[in-house]
Amino acid sequence: NYLSWVLDVKPHLSAKKLSHTIVEDNAASNEERATALIFLRHHIDDGLKYEYLIVENPLELWQNLNDRFEHLKGFVLPKALNDWSQLRFQDFKTVSEYNSMLFKIVS
Repeated sequence: NYLSWVLDVKPHLSAKKLSHTIVEDNAASNEERATALIFLRHHIDDGLKYEYLIVENPLELWQNLNDRFEHLKGFVLPKALNDWSQLRFQDFKTVSEYNSMLFKIVS
């Protein structure tokens, strides 16, 4: 769920006045970096948390995750948009089937 995670994390970091910690050449203090790193680690999947356990800089963690998952925008998002544009209520026998397909596209 990287795409939704990114959309959630950026505003939270901005609200906490920590968004500059994930930008190149930032002048963040050690305390700000530590707070941002704790926040990022707290909100990633447990498997990823353990994989990136040794990363001690929020910018580095952000870039590593971006490098690993950014390509999803290239093929997942266009497919979801296409599926969404093709979704028609009349193509399903029950409302439950329609809802199931709707939630599949959203996820």
